[in-house]
Amino acid sequence: MIRFTTDEHRWTPMSFILAVLFVSFSLFADSSSTTLTDLTQIEVFNDVTSRIRCICLPSLPIKSCSFNNCAISAQLKFFIENRIRKGETANQIVQKMQTGFGEEALSDPIIQKLQNSGNENMVSGVVNGFGERILAQPDSTWINLTLFAGMALGLGLIFYYLKGRLKKSKTESEPQTKPALSADAEKYLKEISG
Repeated sequence: MIRFTTDEHRWTPMSFILAVLFVSFSLFADSSSTTLTDLTQIEVFNDVTSRIRCICLPSLPIKSCSFNNCAISAQLKFFIENRIRKGETANQIVQKMQTGFGEEALSDPIIQKLQNSGNENMVSGVVNGFGERILAQPDSTWINLTLFAGMALGLGLIFYYLKGRLKKSKTESEPQTKPALSADAEKYLKEISG
């Protein structure tokens, strides 16, 4: 439980803004990683993965789809790395993702792994092509803005809740003083007590 007892631990508007910025930068961060080491190959990988969509989250390019979100997209990234190592260009890979790599793709260890795990639809897509539906949507701004707005609303509600808790704990911790009696009430009490 968070307790706010001193001024140094209070949420200020600036710390709230910094928290929102940190979370939003994390949301839009590039989550793509690669085992490629050659800079030219990494550039090709980034180009391809920004043009192909994530299999599980179609609104995102595969570049932004992490292994935790979609294991099948992670396998597809490894397949893309293998194609880059074979010397294929970004345009060739993107084109073949649409039209198919052919039976030759069945010799790739990633495709064999997919085939052995029973993922025939994915194997068929790689061999025969996925069509234009494999291309990443050009603009996911509205989805990103919706996610950001939901996150900001959630953080705002948390801030509002914590602010109310802080105010409540302050009023509970302040000593209660007796209200001052009016002059008439004091005069009456003196007369009664004699």
